[in-house]
Amino acid sequence: MNTRRPTTTALEEQRMPVRVRLAAAWTSFMLFYIYVDILAFYKPGVVDDILVGVVWQFDITQTWAIIALSLLAIPILMVVLSVALPARASRIANLVVASIQVPFAAFNAVGEVGGSWLFFYLLGVALELVVLAFIVRWAWTWPRGAATTDTAASAERAVRDVR
Repeated sequence: MNTRRPTTTALEEQRMPVRVRLAAAWTSFMLFYIYVDILAFYKPGVVDDILVGVVWQFDITQTWAIIALSLLAIPILMVVLSVALPARASRIANLVVASIQVPFAAFNAVGEVGGSWLFFYLLGVALELVVLAFIVRWAWTWPRGAATTDTAASAERAVRDVR
């Protein structure tokens, strides 16, 4: 009697480059950042305040919009900078920018202390902080390779040519 054995093949684990992980994490961070703001529109009174030109007790002006866009541009640009900058510069930029984003993420919940939407903002901040922690960890533990200089590469070519 033949019994069938289920054939299971393990999925191949491919090492994901740090740059790709960082770009994906910044993308996730921005999605949380954006969706917390979008879902907050459903909070009673938010749209009414926006329609009369007020956000978080700030008047909506061109200056406010420029500052808001500038602050949002930093993590948005980190998606591209994580993969475009040289490794050392990308590592430093990710460590610095992720660390600076922590207080900005926390700012979203501060205004809601004692408010009815506190748990929503705390969840949003917690999710953003988890992603920022991954960014810091991956940038901090960026794998190091053997340094190759032009001199070392030239020496290796010379040795190969002699053989």
